[in-house]
Amino acid sequence: MTKIPAEQRLQKVLAAAGVDSRRKCEELILDGAVRVNRKIVDTLPAFVDPEKDVIIVNGKEIRAAKKLYYLLNKPKGVICTNSDPKGRKKAIDIISSPQRIFCIGRLDIDSSGLIILTNDSELTNKLTHPKYKVAKTYAVTVKGHLSGESIEKLKKGIWLAEGKTDRTSVKILNRGRSESTLQMTVKQGMNRQIRRMLAKVNFDVKYLKRTQIGRLSLRGLGVGKFRQLRPSEVEYLKKLTNQSASPRKR
Repeated sequence: MTKIPAEQRLQKVLAAAGVDSRRKCEELILDGAVRVNRKIVDTLPAFVDPEKDVIIVNGKEIRAAKKLYYLLNKPKGVICTNSDPKGRKKAIDIISSPQRIFCIGRLDIDSSGLIILTNDSELTNKLTHPKYKVAKTYAVTVKGHLSGESIEKLKKGIWLAEGKTDRTSVKILNRGRSESTLQMTVKQGMNRQIRRMLAKVNFDVKYLKRTQIGRLSLRGLGVGKFRQLRPSEVEYLKKLTNQSASPRKR
């Protein structure tokens, strides 16, 4: 069996250990604030084995961070970034984590529902990369009566600034004169994709909630509540991205 190299980029290891953002960690390295095995490392790229190498930042030894994974039912009005000059409430503020964590992808401030937070940057990169096409399901309420013609347009794909959206699964949950509720599943990660798709068929979104990522759901998780992912769920997410990246057999 081929051994997988244990070495990782130094700034990635520092960020995962909760020192700071990856960019700030790069600055610390370039400023000469980082020592590896007693030697100053002040150039990039730099690689380390976090299990074997002794890493010191500003005189403090850094330990390899334990991987943490949380599932949060994000309330409306909460943002998914780690810093905000406006001082708004952040998703990371809801979770009391012993390590620095961050959101996998984003839900905009006016949307609610399922978001995963972690300190696993590798899994984050895979789940947010367009090529892996991880399915995300939303419950959406729009103003007005959603016609069959509009539904077919959504299913076939909508032209946005980044290009045409992939075929979309659309299921009508309730359709009335003043508003309609539907379930939409997309496999792309365009910014505010659901809202923009519906705007293209002349519908304003009143309510948007992400209910699933893959087979992970909000079942049993109240608004503003969170829990740690089970090991089987973490393994599922890792397998999901590996399968999505595998070439299809002809």
